[in-house]
Amino acid sequence: MGSEARKRARARIREEREREKRAAQRKKTLLVVGSAAAAVLLIVVVGYAIMTADRSTGYEGELAQETLQADGSVVMAQPDAEAPVVEVYADYQCPACRQFENTNGDLLKEMAAEGEAIVHLRPVSIFAVQPAPTSSNSLRAGAAARAAADHDVFVEYNDLLFAHQPNSAEEGYAADELKEWFRETDASEEQASEFDESVDAEAGVVTEFTEEFFPALNQDALDEIGEENLGTMALPDLLVWGEQNGHDSSFLDGTYTGETINATEAAYTRYSGENMFRGTPAVYINGTQIDSDSAMSPRNLREAIEAAGAGEVESEPMEEGDANKDP
Repeated sequence: MGSEARKRARARIREEREREKRAAQRKKTLLVVGSAAAAVLLIVVVGYAIMTADRSTGYEGELAQETLQADGSVVMAQPDAEAPVVEVYADYQCPACRQFENTNGDLLKEMAAEGEAIVHLRPVSIFAVQPAPTSSNSLRAGAAARAAADHDVFVEYNDLLFAHQPNSAEEGYAADELKEWFRETDASEEQASEFDESVDAEAGVVTEFTEEFFPALNQDALDEIGEENLGTMALPDLLVWGEQNGHDSSFLDGTYTGETINATEAAYTRYSGENMFRGTPAVYINGTQIDSDSAMSPRNLREAIEAAGAGEVESEPMEEGDANKDP
């Protein structure tokens, strides 16, 4: 073999070796990429499973019976159900409460319908002492929800209020809107007319409270007892102080606005220690408050409910004839 032939042969060998190296490298790369892709796929599958478990169940079945309570709250449960009692405190102007409703509302409906939970819905207004429109939005919605409970459509209306939650810095839950949304429930036109009257009456009460009564009361208390002492007073205590110092709150008597304020104070005084009510949303199972990780996850909330024994509702049903009262 001549020198030129040997050169050509060596060149072919080098090229063949380079091709083999490149093929081996591609094989190695594909193996690494394939392993990584499998790992990513596993993560995605597991993540999707976790996300799916923490989504709303999308329940569309029949609702359990709802029963208006004497304190204005509503119990959703099957008749004679023996199951854990799940109390939910929420303010309609509270963004975290809307998130809770979007995340867990269907789960609670489903578990109540299946007899697996007794759901006790307790609207409150933790924003009643804030400046308007935050306070007025919260109180108008709370009063409207209470009026809806008179017509056995509280659960439907509760969902609509959260679906239309306004920005806390903007005027929302206007009377006309509240009336319009009520007509999206299963209520009759006669019930809608009664609801409209209640909403109009309560709107006036809310305006008087948030724009006239409370600002004047709060300023006088600030001048008389100081910011530090005022900061330790709950709203009902401040109302008592006001009565003793020329601020007549009797316009709240017999109104759903006043009832919402009273329900809020009852939440603050009902619990103590680790169970103390501090804000919304607050979820209690058989009287024990659960942490936010459990409250904001359908999977964790279901597990917490299923792990609890049967409980008892502490409030009493509204007596016949007391509902549909004229505020």
